[in-house]
Amino acid sequence: MKHSIDIRVYYEDTDAGGIVYHSNYLNFGERGRTEFLRHTGFSNSELQSRLGIIFVVRHIESDYLKPALLDDELTLETTIKELKNSSFAMHQRTVRAGEVMADMHVTLVCVDTKNFKPVRLPEDIKEAFQAYQENID
Repeated sequence: MKHSIDIRVYYEDTDAGGIVYHSNYLNFGERGRTEFLRHTGFSNSELQSRLGIIFVVRHIESDYLKPALLDDELTLETTIKELKNSSFAMHQRTVRAGEVMADMHVTLVCVDTKNFKPVRLPEDIKEAFQAYQENID
């Protein structure tokens, strides 16, 4: 299963040529991760205030495959690639009409908000994320 959000390309997302500026795909990905978390029953503010944890990006690998343009309707798809004790990997694709524009692999780490050291992912979060784990063939 995958989580999806729709994204409209606004003028502010583009460069002088009307093409989505590469760093904006990172912003799209952040929105997708935030909405994915909400969809699974959690929020960043709740995790921070109630559990004293946050998710921080450890690594992002991004491939830009085709240009997205001003006014395009895009879909950002998010799945879980891997769940570990204190980290998880996500796969995010920005798609236009079934064609992949950008492909990102993101590793996030669960850290304590007091000392910013890795801590275990809460079990309820791991369980919620498992429904979105990519099939491993």
